[in-house]
Amino acid sequence: MEKELRLIFVELPKFKKSLSQLKSLTDKWIYFLKEAASFDEIPESLGEVAEIEQALNIANFIHMSPEELEIVENRGIAMQDERGRIAYAEEQARLNQTIALVKLLITQSFGEASEKISSQIESLPLADVEDLVKVFLSFNSLVDLESWLQERLRS
Repeated sequence: MEKELRLIFVELPKFKKSLSQLKSLTDKWIYFLKEAASFDEIPESLGEVAEIEQALNIANFIHMSPEELEIVENRGIAMQDERGRIAYAEEQARLNQTIALVKLLITQSFGEASEKISSQIESLPLADVEDLVKVFLSFNSLVDLESWLQERLRS
């Protein structure tokens, strides 16, 4: 699919449409170019267009002092750190739940597992514990489980 490039020439002072009169994407961009400096917040009808919202956010940064930019940057870093902590906590919770499931399967299939087997399972990364759940029903005894664990711990 070919993309078409259109050039539109506008004399901004002659563009008189109000925010409520903007219907086309072109009108919204022209309004943005003319009025961006006067916005305290992003008007809803312009915020509906992701690219215009992004351009407005960039325009906001241009008018910030170095101190304000540092504050915004620090907030962004803090938000990213928090997202990382949440993702890590979610993965740890999933790992703990999957380990609990494996231990339940072992107990119901073969009786109580040794401390060695339990600690080996707890040392596995999430992907390996999930793989263990998938192959568990193919084990006939704890010996099969121990062999599988030894193979995983070697690699």
